[in-house]
Amino acid sequence: MAEASGASSVATGAATRQRLPWLALAILALFAGVALAAPWLAPHDPEIGRLAMRFKPPAWVEGGTTRHLLGTDHQGRDVLSRLIFGARISLAVGVAAVLVAGVFGTLLGMLAGYFRGWVDQVISRIIDAWLALPSLVFAIFLAALTTPSAGNIVLILSVVYWTRYARVVRGEVLSLGTRDFVLLARVAGVTPLRILWRHILPNIMNTTVVLATLMLGVVIVTEASLSFLGVGVPPPQPAWGLMLADGKKGLMTGYWWLTVFPGLAIMLVVLAASLAGDWLRDRLDPRLTVNA
Repeated sequence: MAEASGASSVATGAATRQRLPWLALAILALFAGVALAAPWLAPHDPEIGRLAMRFKPPAWVEGGTTRHLLGTDHQGRDVLSRLIFGARISLAVGVAAVLVAGVFGTLLGMLAGYFRGWVDQVISRIIDAWLALPSLVFAIFLAALTTPSAGNIVLILSVVYWTRYARVVRGEVLSLGTRDFVLLARVAGVTPLRILWRHILPNIMNTTVVLATLMLGVVIVTEASLSFLGVGVPPPQPAWGLMLADGKKGLMTGYWWLTVFPGLAIMLVVLAASLAGDWLRDRLDPRLTVNA
């Protein structure tokens, strides 16, 4: 019996490893590593260029140079260096916004689901009103009211997207509140704060982690959109959305590399984050696990 159990565990582990989204994880790890090592990997200053080198094509295109592997922009700045530092800005803003929105939304969702009554009514009506607003339009409105900076963009994205966490967590807590272990804790006189911390929070962490992974791509796209529209990360910082905005005028005149490379970077990160989130949801959702 022991040997059979061990063999089953090994087979399960092997099957899990085979189902891992290796390509998505590799892409995320690559961009994270590039962002962390940006000062050592970037061959040039991302914010300063030479006008004599403006609009140089990638190295493999006629007229290109190996000093600028992915070409230069309208100010002679190295596109590869700006992409590398742009990964640091986009990923840092995206991860920070997901964490802040996740913490705030999870907290309010737990309070609404556990205490119910007027607390639930107030928080739920705020969530409904927030969700009725178009996310991008709301983010543009808030960005127009503040000074452009990476820190303000993190706060704006957190304000826009915290309701996604609050709504899902509230439903989970409402279900957990009827479970025997929570009811017994209440009968035993355990304080609400301790119940939320020791009994509720550990049981909703899976849902929160999956939602955060899925939201990462959404937040990165929104940040790029704000930068593209000129209300996001201010120039000359090399945000990917800002690179798209700078290169859009040259797209129709043959300077395709100014938009293709930052657009490709955004697409790869968002797609990888979505695939990783889908895999986590399939692995951590008990209903899907049982059906499998």
